[in-house]
Formats: sequence, structure tokens, C-alpha cells
Amino acid sequence: MKTPDSRFYCPLITCGNIVLDENESSHAVRVCRAAVGDTLELCDGLGHYADATIVKADAKACEVRVDSVEDAPRPRPHVSLAIGCLKDDALEEVVFHAAQTEIESIVFLRTDYSQEPKNSDLHKQVRRSELKSLVSLKQSKKPWLTRIEGPVEFDKWLETYQGDLVLCDIDGEKDFCVDPVSGDTTPVTLLVGPEGGFSPREIELVKKHAGGKIHLLNLGSTRLRARTAAVVALGRILR
Repeated sequence: MKTPDSRFYCPLITCGNIVLDENESSHAVRVCRAAVGDTLELCDGLGHYADATIVKADAKACEVRVDSVEDAPRPRPHVSLAIGCLKDDALEEVVFHAAQTEIESIVFLRTDYSQEPKNSDLHKQVRRSELKSLVSLKQSKKPWLTRIEGPVEFDKWLETYQGDLVLCDIDGEKDFCVDPVSGDTTPVTLLVGPEGGFSPREIELVKKHAGGKIHLLNLGSTRLRARTAAVVALGRILR
């Protein structure tokens, strides 16, 4: 029996026979050429796994048998990314890369300097970003699906947020890091502004945030694009 080097998404994993949806069925049978008797690794994005044996290799409705379900050895992460809305498909690019790391959610913020295309439909962009997050879940073989939230006004989000904040700043620490699944479950959110960064007004609001600790993170001496800064910053703070 062969096992394709990928996980397959199944929102409800239970023991017994399960029929995968058409997208996952097509990926397994047409792309990976899996056949009856082969094993697929299933995940639900909620911390559960299972090895499933194919009993019917149908590209539209692949049927598999699950004998046991396993729980993830690590808890849900408590680190998130909040990023100012960007133009074109930049947000989707950020999601595709960032969602491969162990972060709980990615929040799209409407900030003073947000750059959104005219007549933009961020609901479509959110949906496409959710699909990117799902692809990253399967590719990275992590147990938890990174949620996509927003778009939300920055001021409203900050008013209700309770937890620590990490703000990229040239005068910040260079070696600050957190364990995304440590015993300390205090939410930690990395803040990345749009192109041009957060406005001085927004930076002052962050520094006055009373709902948790404020950490400043130094990303180096060069100026980074917002989409680059998000990935570099996550790589810097995640152990």
C-alpha cells in the first residue's frame, strides 16, 4: 500500500466508512493516482488525524475506511497575525505562506493606510484566502487550520482585543520569540501594517493598549514590503 505525501481534508473524521468530497476525491484518485487498498492521511483542521484505507477509488466520491482517530500531540496555537489590507492578491500570498506556520488566525485590518483596489470585494478575497489556508494546512501537515477573520476596522478590533501585541519597530528587540503552543495560553498577535506601515495615530493606540503586554520587534535595517515583513516576522518570533 502506498501513502501519498499529502494530507486530505475531511471536516468530520469518525471511525467507519467516509466519503470524501469531490475536490479531495479528485486529488487523491486523479492527481495522486491512489487506488483501492492505498492509505490516505486525513485531517480535519481541528486537531484530529486518521489513516484511511481506500475501499472505492472514485474521483468524484472516494470512499475510505477509518479504523481509529488520533488527537494532535500539541494544543491549538495561541499566536495570530493581524495585517493591514493590501492591494491585488497580496493578502492571499501572505496567507499561503503564513498559514504553513503554527498560527491560530490571520486577521485582515482596515487601517489608515490600507491599500485596497477600487470596487474591491474583500468577501471574495476572504473566501480565496480561506482556500489558501486549507491548502497550507494539508501541505504543511500541521494539525490546526489557520482561521481567516475580517476585514475589520483597526480601531474596533483593538478596542475589543485582549492579549499581548507584537509590533514591528526599528527600535525593538531582535531576539524576541514565543512558543505558539506553550502552556501559557495568553493570546499573542503579531501586527503588520499595510504598505507604508501603521499611521502615527495607530501606533500610539497600540502602545497605549491596556489589554496585554506590548512587545516591539526589530526586523533588521532594510525596508521590507508588507507581505515580506509578515513572513519574516513570523519566522522571527515562532520557536
